[in-house]
Amino acid sequence: MSLDPSTSAPRSSRAPQRTRLGEPCLKTDPLECVDLLSRARVAFGAGRTMVEVFRLAQLEAVVRMLEEHECDFVDSLGRDLHKPRFETVVSELILVKNEALHAINNLKKWMQPLHVERNLCTTLDECLVCSEPLGVVLIVGTWCNPVQTCLVPLVGAIAAGNCALISPCECSAHTAELLHRLIPFYLDNECFHGIRSGTRVLPEVVELKFDHVFFTGNREEGSRIATAAARTLTPVTLVLSGKNPCYVDQHCDISTTAQRIAWARFHNAGQSLVAPDYILCHTDVQARLLQALKCCLMQFYGPDPRESRSYGRMVNLEIFNHARDLLWMAAGGQVVEAEKYIAPTILTEVSESDPIMHQDTFGPVIPVLTVNNIEEAISFINKKGKPLCVYAYSTNSKVISRLMTETSSGSFCSNDSILQSLMVALPFGGVGSSGMGSYHGRQSFDTFSHRKSCLLRGTRFECVTYLRYPPYEDHNLSLVTWANTLSQKSQGWCQIL
Repeated sequence: MSLDPSTSAPRSSRAPQRTRLGEPCLKTDPLECVDLLSRARVAFGAGRTMVEVFRLAQLEAVVRMLEEHECDFVDSLGRDLHKPRFETVVSELILVKNEALHAINNLKKWMQPLHVERNLCTTLDECLVCSEPLGVVLIVGTWCNPVQTCLVPLVGAIAAGNCALISPCECSAHTAELLHRLIPFYLDNECFHGIRSGTRVLPEVVELKFDHVFFTGNREEGSRIATAAARTLTPVTLVLSGKNPCYVDQHCDISTTAQRIAWARFHNAGQSLVAPDYILCHTDVQARLLQALKCCLMQFYGPDPRESRSYGRMVNLEIFNHARDLLWMAAGGQVVEAEKYIAPTILTEVSESDPIMHQDTFGPVIPVLTVNNIEEAISFINKKGKPLCVYAYSTNSKVISRLMTETSSGSFCSNDSILQSLMVALPFGGVGSSGMGSYHGRQSFDTFSHRKSCLLRGTRFECVTYLRYPPYEDHNLSLVTWANTLSQKSQGWCQIL
């Protein structure tokens, strides 16, 4: 039974509580996915999600879920990633709540038809773009930010009036289990379902035919998802990992630059799709930057990061071993396999051909390469696939402008990192090898909507539109051509046809 928000106690009177997790959740069988998909289609077909009041109730339920189970989310992410409470609240919970509250405050406006410009022949007609929900969508999250990568897209799907199946990544098992248990308690049980599907069977789930698939993860898995979706002509949004470059110019505030890069790279133990993956540092400031980065690590995590409560761990041994192997290839870094611990590591003697420059790192390691000028940095970045993010640190506005305009990426940020991927007002997504489509704020609503073109005409002015009917005469064509010439000078193509 779904939880009716109107019957719940006010938020201020409900203290954060813990849910009893009980026995571990079993993986969702593909046949069960078929049943859940069928139930969601029936609910969508009944028009359940079309009304504004329903969407608002579900969005408010998402906010309530996060507020009332903050302790549970902190605990589950701590068990999965050793994630500090501060990082969980700021980078997971607050981010989702901001998205949901923004959608609540703007939903009425988003749902209204958009009136577009009319021309001479449609002056008395209505030209509208109506946003209609796509249907039943599949949302697949990733393990490095399991809450936000599941729930931020879900906010957009709910706001747009869709039903959804949500599949958290199995790597972050405790968080996936928590979401699996909370979703049916807070959201409508016919429209929204949590599923537990491993990465190997996800393509099989995708082939069940959804109306949209939203996937966040690595390129290899994203490619499999896209291939499976293509078999049923299912549209996809892909937010994919890659190698995010970070250019450090000779004209910059080294101390601030080092702090912001160190925070972005080493928070969550480097497990992030949007963190800087390597630094292209101007030769003149390399020594100062390296020293500043080392000072930041000491300031952030103390002399032994292993003992710091602010430092995370790798999510599992597979990710740990991959990061460790890349680290050993490049030399250095303290590791403790039993704890899935890798010390924050800065690599200096790295060449472009090293494996760490070509594979996803997902670990607390950052290579520092040197360049002699901005042209060299731009050339280096453009030789590789289009990244999800490009970062540039400089006090020279011309340098920032060149990096922004002469490279192509899903997003760009100057003199900071990651923040552009967290803002409700900025669409975020990949391009080329880093994905397709975008989300956040209004863009999430549009991603999960079909923008339907609508022309509402009457039967007047048949004395003009008769010119389009056979038998075709040269005189009629001359009149149409003349009308089009006039229209081109004012409001575009003449709609006499």
